Amino acid sequence: MGTKERAGQVAVALLVCLTTLSATDTKKDFKYAVGPKASVSIINEYGPVSVKPSSGNQVLVSATLHSDSVEVDNSQVGNRIEFRTHLLHGATPQNSQVEYEVLVPSDASVTVHSTTGLLRVEQLQGDLTVQGDAVQVDVRDIKDAHVHVKTLNGPITLTNIRNGHVEVSSVGGDITMSAVSGPLVEVSSTSGKIRYDGDFGIGGEYRMQSHSGDVEAIIPADASVDVVARSVRGEVQNDFPLRPKVHNSFIAVPGKSLVGVAGKAASSVIIRTFSGKIRLKKR
Repeated sequence: MGTKERAGQVAVALLVCLTTLSATDTKKDFKYAVGPKASVSIINEYGPVSVKPSSGNQVLVSATLHSDSVEVDNSQVGNRIEFRTHLLHGATPQNSQVEYEVLVPSDASVTVHSTTGLLRVEQLQGDLTVQGDAVQVDVRDIKDAHVHVKTLNGPITLTNIRNGHVEVSSVGGDITMSAVSGPLVEVSSTSGKIRYDGDFGIGGEYRMQSHSGDVEAIIPADASVDVVARSVRGEVQNDFPLRPKVHNSFIAVPGKSLVGVAGKAASSVIIRTFSGKIRLKKR
């Protein structure tokens, strides 16, 4: 058999294999009409979930099932909609993947959960809860909302969150925040790194805490902050120009803690670690 013949047979076999795999996929579309401030919940054991705003008062859900070992249960009770992945007999993490693409009214309250996969939510104004184990979380362009994010060891990225009540926690995942501001921003990770790049808003309270992970805050020269940073066994570094505070609640130890203010000290910033390094940097 010639080389070209063998290559042709391989190509045909690969095409048959791909056709067989794609034939196992099932796509299901759902459409619901809702009123203002609807509640939408997506509980997915395995697989990614993407949530974006719809153009009207409708909830549109497209679910792609990658095998017949899983089903999608859906229900509507009044203004509340729930989608839940239902695992059947013989289901495994490998054959139970479901991909959700969800469109909701921008003022809807959304809850998303998955064990693995990418969870992405963007351009909403309703309250948001995102939870997962090893998931990657990407939340962006949210305003005037409560944002709750929790993972075990999945990384979390928050971008352009305005006027938010933000509570984020992870056991081992890194947490990255860019342009996140609001009355309350509270972030904690046991061993993951925390990175904040923003101006800390005006009049907010910002608390960042890690046990062994490093914490880095990058802020512009015109930031208005009252900063307290302490590490028990780690190191505290500061490249940002702070003025001494007139009244301190404790005595700062160089290299271990710092206290200072910038601008009108409009926002409170408290950073704590046990053994991680803390660094304030001027953008």
